[in-house]
Amino acid sequence: MTDFSLITGSAGLLGDQHAIALAEKKYNLILVDIDKKKLMSQTKKIKIRFPGLKVLFFVCDITDEYQIIKMKKELLKKKISLKVLVNNAALNPKMKKINNNKITGNIEKYSLKYLKKEIDVNLIAAFAMIKHFGTIMSKKKNGSIINIGSDLSVNAPDQSVYHQSENIKKVKNFKPIGYSLSKFGIIGLTKYVATYWGHKNVRCNALVLGAVENKQPKFLKKNVSKRIPLKRWAKKYEYKKALQFLASNDSSYMTGQMLVIDGGRSTW
Repeated sequence: MTDFSLITGSAGLLGDQHAIALAEKKYNLILVDIDKKKLMSQTKKIKIRFPGLKVLFFVCDITDEYQIIKMKKELLKKKISLKVLVNNAALNPKMKKINNNKITGNIEKYSLKYLKKEIDVNLIAAFAMIKHFGTIMSKKKNGSIINIGSDLSVNAPDQSVYHQSENIKKVKNFKPIGYSLSKFGIIGLTKYVATYWGHKNVRCNALVLGAVENKQPKFLKKNVSKRIPLKRWAKKYEYKKALQFLASNDSSYMTGQMLVIDGGRSTW
């Protein structure tokens, strides 16, 4: 069997960085996303940059367990198994239209349909990937599962940042509750799996990330930066070394833990 690392939501902003991080350490890659065009482009770029690596991609909706099973069967048929699983895929509502006149994300009118969708993608799909690929790891008695958390895995969002004045009474566009619920759940999932398969040498940790700079409104970046001891947002590449650490034997005695890299925001 040939060992690979698999990344869900690989075609996204951080998914791409996670792939590069593992490629730098010579991990063969399985890139998984629902966007075929982006997957093809990502795969081509990585193969050019890292010509010695094996890179596969799968267009897969991981909220559909049947599609996960189909992908697993194809990998087993090719005698491919996983050494690293990165549960990165997530719905993260972008606050791009902040301060418009429409109220969004408020609890009073929040759609249960959308809440369930967020939890399906962010949490249940992560469990489904662990169910199918973690089981393979447990039989081999070797593997590292890395769940991607958020500073909202440990703290509630400070909704006041979503208005220029930082006055909570003036906020109309709230960070939706589904993201917080699912990201807190990721920590529970991490601890459960770590204790469930620890005796089989399958480690499960959470990489808890702070906000990443990506064309957000200037006032939002300013407001959030005030709440971060380092006084800035993260660059997209600043989590690579942490992911490499959790994937490798350098973290061989670490499981069930949160590696928090948020500029110090959660210390306040």
